[in-house]
Amino acid sequence: MILINKLVLSSYDFDAGISLMLYQNFVSVLIVSTLSILGVVTTEPLTWKLIKVWIPVNIIFVGMLITSMFSLRYINVAMVTVLKNVTNVMTAVGEMYLFQKHHDNRVWAALFLMIISAICGGITDLTFNAVGYTWQFINCFLTASYSLTLRRVMDTAKQVTRSGNLNEFTMVLLNNTLSIPLGVLLIFIFKEVDYLYETVPVEGALFCCGSNSSLDATDSPLLKLPSFWLVMTLSGFLGLAISFTSMWFLHQTGATTYSLVGSLNKIPLSVAGIVLFHVPTSLQNSTSILFGLIAGVFFARAKLKEKSQSG
Repeated sequence: MILINKLVLSSYDFDAGISLMLYQNFVSVLIVSTLSILGVVTTEPLTWKLIKVWIPVNIIFVGMLITSMFSLRYINVAMVTVLKNVTNVMTAVGEMYLFQKHHDNRVWAALFLMIISAICGGITDLTFNAVGYTWQFINCFLTASYSLTLRRVMDTAKQVTRSGNLNEFTMVLLNNTLSIPLGVLLIFIFKEVDYLYETVPVEGALFCCGSNSSLDATDSPLLKLPSFWLVMTLSGFLGLAISFTSMWFLHQTGATTYSLVGSLNKIPLSVAGIVLFHVPTSLQNSTSILFGLIAGVFFARAKLKEKSQSG
């Protein structure tokens, strides 16, 4: 999902992250609603009581998605993955204060290494952008808040459903449906409507490989390019898959376990981001990124040992 979003925002030079989020969520709503009508999946009616309970989670959800879009516009994929480690720190602290959950010294050592790697990575980043880093740190805070809030709201939301149950498809439908009116409002606030009404050129459509598109920018506006809509729609399917699996995973485990599993996919993602988007880097920055990724793996191992001992 990170690679696809980076492709749309940077390689296609599409400066409308909120609109991208809105389209992705619309695709998710369309798919889940269709499956529900056909009887393939079961969803709870979206009553006003359920919506009121879920609105705080949804606001954080939308903020998390939008800030991710904004940061990807300015930061390379490898640094995004390293900076996302800060989410683990915030989540662990949040669990300690909200749920009185204590972590052992190995976990705190790993979290400390993550902070050091994020600082070193930013100092040695050849493509450092203060705006992008600001959006990414806000995203880390919102991501941690989302995982912590969602686990608590799930239990409350069950009590206001007709069946007393809240499956993953209902939560996906609820989250993405509520995000649409909020997304529309934000499009006007951030003046993306004016941007979309303009002719968005194909210039900068690098298609991940760094070569210019052979299409004539004046004859082929970006919003009329079939490959652009194909990538956009694919990102919508990925968004649905991420929403469903995230809901299911949080249902089965906890916020810190949820965040630590995400640490394990950062090494191949970072390498792919550097190679596909031809990101300029240095030995110092590459070392900082590797250090941060290893810290993430160390954190995962420490959490697994902590969980096995407490179990």
